[in-house]
Amino acid sequence: MITAESFIQAAKGHGFSLYTGVPCSYLKPFINYVIDTDGLEYVGATNEGDAVAIASGAALGGKRSVVMFQNSGFGNTVNPLTSLNMIFDIPCLVITTLRGEPGGPKDEPQHALMGQITTGLFELMRIPWEYFPTEESEIAPVLERATRHMNETRQPYGLVMKKDSVAPHKLKAKAEPRPVDAAQLTTSFPWPSERPSRTEVLLAMQRSLRKGDVVVATTGHTGRELYALEDKPNQLYMVGSMGCAGSFGLGLALAQPSRRVLVLDGDGAALMRLGALATLGFERPKNLLHLLLDNELHESTGGQSTVSHSVDLGLVAAASGYPKVLRVPTSEGVAALVAAETAELTFAHVKTRPGSPEDLPRPTVTPTQVKDRLTAWMKENP
Repeated sequence: MITAESFIQAAKGHGFSLYTGVPCSYLKPFINYVIDTDGLEYVGATNEGDAVAIASGAALGGKRSVVMFQNSGFGNTVNPLTSLNMIFDIPCLVITTLRGEPGGPKDEPQHALMGQITTGLFELMRIPWEYFPTEESEIAPVLERATRHMNETRQPYGLVMKKDSVAPHKLKAKAEPRPVDAAQLTTSFPWPSERPSRTEVLLAMQRSLRKGDVVVATTGHTGRELYALEDKPNQLYMVGSMGCAGSFGLGLALAQPSRRVLVLDGDGAALMRLGALATLGFERPKNLLHLLLDNELHESTGGQSTVSHSVDLGLVAAASGYPKVLRVPTSEGVAALVAAETAELTFAHVKTRPGSPEDLPRPTVTPTQVKDRLTAWMKENP
């Protein structure tokens, strides 16, 4: 058994400073220590996949990150790990617990199968892994192997934590609730019958960007249309990892606090991971502008209706803690919003009409090239 302090301080020496995840009793000492320690940051996610996206955004922004979760939630991470981290070459240290360990301590029945296949999932995803250290002498070699792999391959590395690997650490800090101003949007809004196209909104946004802004575009037609309008080095086009743009943008905004991050989201993507709004609303990075382009369709994947026509996503954002929520009915309104300074976390709900340009191209730059040039651009444009 080791102490949380011994591992986390050693990890800090390797540059790990942001921890995110979903609690497990095995991880309790880890999470408590991070929360209590200056110079470290813990972001509690509503699900494991969002935690991976938060860590990935932070890693892109230069903040080396650790993702922690119970193996019962491992399945929630498969999509972002395989279609975000592995495709964009974004490394993070993944620590999962081993509930239901074969031959191990008796556990709840829901862990029986996952306990048998946890290590196999890492292997199936081609993510190298090893068991979490249980002796102080093992910590340095484990971290050396993990960081060497992450540095050389730019891919994730996994650690599987067995029960009683870490000694207890009692939490001293107490979470302080943050007030929610849901009253800022209490009435229904009569959206105009004539709505702008997504292309018009994207063009207005693109032409109004401020110096140093970074744009994260959600998966599908949104990213492809943005690319078709004008491919720029400060734009990242998400692929796969459906619904992760907001969490990815959160991690990037936390790692780059002096830079504005614009997240271009879609109604289907936002609905898929609605809990991410609560995490964003609690963290409240002042440098994040969240633009939700809502055409009430899964347009990129077949054109079926979403349920956003029956959900007020602006009210959801307000109730989730976003300090500023706007309904923006025109592309001119989007241009004015983007051109102005963003002084607090802002959610802008924009209804667009269905439809995409014919023969919409797919980016010819690879995800890794997009990520690498964005990293270089941020260094050149601090």
